[in-house]
Amino acid sequence: MRFPPPQARCETIAGKRVLFVMAIEDEYGPHLQSRFTPLMTGVGPVEAAMSASLALQHLHQHDALPDLAVSLGSAGSRTCQLGEVYQVASVSWRDMDASRLGFTKGVTPFLDHPVDLPLHTPLALPTARLSTGANIVGGDEYALIDADMVDMETFAIARACQRFAVPLMGLRGISDGPGELDDMLGWTQLLTLLDERLAIAVDSLADALDPLSR
Repeated sequence: MRFPPPQARCETIAGKRVLFVMAIEDEYGPHLQSRFTPLMTGVGPVEAAMSASLALQHLHQHDALPDLAVSLGSAGSRTCQLGEVYQVASVSWRDMDASRLGFTKGVTPFLDHPVDLPLHTPLALPTARLSTGANIVGGDEYALIDADMVDMETFAIARACQRFAVPLMGLRGISDGPGELDDMLGWTQLLTLLDERLAIAVDSLADALDPLSR
């Protein structure tokens, strides 16, 4: 059985093709809905890598690759401020650990990539380091992660973008972190606020991407 490629539609901002990438509808509130239609990948690095790669391949075949991809949504953190939006300075993969064979933790064996992949940071927003993994982080687990924020998709999207030489930036709103994350409410209660604040950040892309504004 053949499946159609994930739906990916680029928006035109300051004359540039921009592809917005999100995980799930819960993070895609009315403020963001009024601004763009994202590629929805699903949750976790496997779904994100698969969806982003298929979508970018489809765009490549139609000579319509984006000039910039933007991964955005929520993140957890114990050091960043709840409800605030941060640019992703760099992203790492906390699941990858081949250190028993002599490889640096976080580096995929036989691939030449740093532990922290730097992302584009064109906006006048605070930056923070992000860690991607397949687990929901909470409580004391934060102490084991060498990053400011955690999510479940951005590193996978970054690797897909690298395959097609598409620059990637990340925007993450802090939805949880202080205290233990016990249920869905602990994650969802700030999503309405983050929808509004992420939309404001998206609005500032036009000036950042316009060469005449520099």
